[in-house]
Amino acid sequence: MRFHRGPVNCGTGVRGVGKCGMVSFLEVDGTRLEVERIAGHGAAAGTTLVFLHEGLGCAGSWRELPAALAEATGCAALVYSRRGYGRSAAAPLPRAVTFMHEEARRVLPALLEAAGVDDVVLVGHSDGASIALLHAGSPESTRVRVRGFVLEAPHVFVEEMCVQAIAALRGAYAGSELQEKLRRRHDDADAMVEGWTDVWLHPEFRAWNIEGVLPDVKAPVLVIQGTADEYGTLAQVEAVCAQVQGSAERLILPAVGHLPHRDRPEEVLHAMSAFVRRLLG
Repeated sequence: MRFHRGPVNCGTGVRGVGKCGMVSFLEVDGTRLEVERIAGHGAAAGTTLVFLHEGLGCAGSWRELPAALAEATGCAALVYSRRGYGRSAAAPLPRAVTFMHEEARRVLPALLEAAGVDDVVLVGHSDGASIALLHAGSPESTRVRVRGFVLEAPHVFVEEMCVQAIAALRGAYAGSELQEKLRRRHDDADAMVEGWTDVWLHPEFRAWNIEGVLPDVKAPVLVIQGTADEYGTLAQVEAVCAQVQGSAERLILPAVGHLPHRDRPEEVLHAMSAFVRRLLG
C-alpha cells in the first residue's frame, strides 16, 4: 500500500486543500485510486463512513456531505473515486455488464483492506448504492463489520424511464454545460461518460437485476429517494425495503430529483446522521 499526497484545485466540485481536505492517491490492486480520509472523533471514531459515488460522480460529487456527516456522528470517513472517475487511474473500456459486481466484490474489499478499515457504514448514491448492496451479498463482506447501509437513489433493477434518461443525456452531452462541469471533476470526463452510458444502454443490461442479494442484507438500511428522480421510481425503494433482512427506513422527498444530498442537503444530513447515531447505539 502506498499513499501519494498532493494538493489539487479546489474549484467547483473538485477536492483539494482547504475545507475540502487533502486528496490522496492509494494504490489498490495495482491501480491508483483518488481517496480522501476524514478523521473521526470521540467514541465513534473507530467506525468509518465509506462513500460510494454515482455513475457520473467522483469523490468531489459528495460536496460537503462527508465532512458534515463525519462531524455530526463522530465517525471517520473514507471517500474515493472509482477507476475511470475523478483523478483515479483510467479504466479499460468497454465496461462489462457486471461492472458493479466487480467493484463490490473485488475492488471495494481490496480498498478497505488497504486502508485498514474494518468497521463501516456504507453510504452509496445511485450506482454506488447498488455496489453497497452487492457487497453485502459477497463472501468478502465477512472481512469487515458493516453496521448499516445509507442508500440514496439505489438501483436494484432497470426501469425503462432510466434507460430513456441516460439515452437523452448521452445525446445531449457533447458541448453541453454538463460536459464542461464533468471535465472539471474528472481527468477524462468524455471517456467516463461514454463508458458508463454504453453499459447502461447495452441490450444485455436490460436484464440486470440484483434483487437476489437483498435477503443477504442483514444490517439496518436507510433509503433516500426523490419523487422526481429521472433515473428511478419508488418501486426501487419498495423492492429494497420489502426484501432486505435488516430493518429498513425510508426518506421520500417530494419534487426532488436524483441528487437529494445536493437539492435538500440539510434534510438529508439530518436523516443520515440520526440513522448512523442509532446504528452506533
